[in-house]
Amino acid sequence: MTVPGSGLLFTREEYGDRLGRLQDVMAANALDVVLIDRTEYLVYLVGWGPEETLYRACLAPAVGEPVMVLRTLDTAPFLERRWFTYLVAVRDSDDMLDTLIATVRERGWAGGHIGFDARSYNLNVTRFRRLEAAFPDATFVDVADDLEALRWRKSPAEIEYLRRAATIADGAMVEAVAAGGEGRTERDAAAAASAAFVRLGADNGNCGPVTAGTGWNFLHGHTHDRPMARGDVLHMELVPTVNRYSARLMRNAVIGGPSLEHSAIAEQLIAVQDAQIAVMISGAAAAEVDQVGRAGILDAGLRDVYDNVTGYTLGIYPVGTPVLSDFSRCFLPEADWTLETGMVFHMYMSAKGLAISETVVVGDHGPERLTKLPRELFSC
Repeated sequence: MTVPGSGLLFTREEYGDRLGRLQDVMAANALDVVLIDRTEYLVYLVGWGPEETLYRACLAPAVGEPVMVLRTLDTAPFLERRWFTYLVAVRDSDDMLDTLIATVRERGWAGGHIGFDARSYNLNVTRFRRLEAAFPDATFVDVADDLEALRWRKSPAEIEYLRRAATIADGAMVEAVAAGGEGRTERDAAAAASAAFVRLGADNGNCGPVTAGTGWNFLHGHTHDRPMARGDVLHMELVPTVNRYSARLMRNAVIGGPSLEHSAIAEQLIAVQDAQIAVMISGAAAAEVDQVGRAGILDAGLRDVYDNVTGYTLGIYPVGTPVLSDFSRCFLPEADWTLETGMVFHMYMSAKGLAISETVVVGDHGPERLTKLPRELFSC
């Protein structure tokens, strides 16, 4: 039997603080209610975010507790995670959006200012048009930017989940490297990482990209069954999650051992990224942090162009999200934001067939690598 609230991932006080910060945003925009349906935000504000087999949403009011509208079938897992009282359960034979609309009317919000997430992959055009038609007297206000901003700075409890995930990444990477070798396949390394995830306490065995090649643009490549040959570079980006919080770690292993060229490139990559991580302090301009890494690689002649980001924010990656990397805060020359204590990033460098990355938190006393694996090019 499920005990309501027995499986809270954070304290009720922390969830209350998150709602309070959202309600501050609502007060600044004179909003009566905010519709929350993107899975990341449901997990963050509600404590649980089911996959969207059927539509589900949370209504967060300007004053008081939220109201969750979801399938009756999902009631038990919701109750285990919930920290607030109000729930409207809907049978599969009924229309979920009709029930949501009725709930808004019953609560007196139909003619008010309704906040919504215009970038939500759950609120498609058809659904939004139904809401507009149902509430002709309402004013709809896009609060997508504000919802993103709520999650950028991590609490100590969130950082602890990320720290645990980083420790799993370190341990799994050691086992993946050991499973690689001449005549073995990428799948052997992936299987070792996946098994280590499950054994070490990750949410599941989804290990991330594990692939081999000789260029540099294979980093997001497929996992193949072909035997690896001497000189191949085995690239591994491990992405374990703990309570859906993901740390990330990239390392390479050269089959048969690295050449002198491989070793020289790896040393340069590591030196550039060490310099970049060192300037990741609270108050630093993101564009300047990016420049340390980007210019370091280009000036060393390791790449002719650098057309990808040098890092991006980490946090919640629920099962039901299509967003596999959160670029709401990322390092680019055009970045116009500053780093703050509690922000966590996946920082990565790649050039000439090699890559390296770390999970980094911005602390009161400077940056800290949550991933602790030695920064080196490995050999199989």
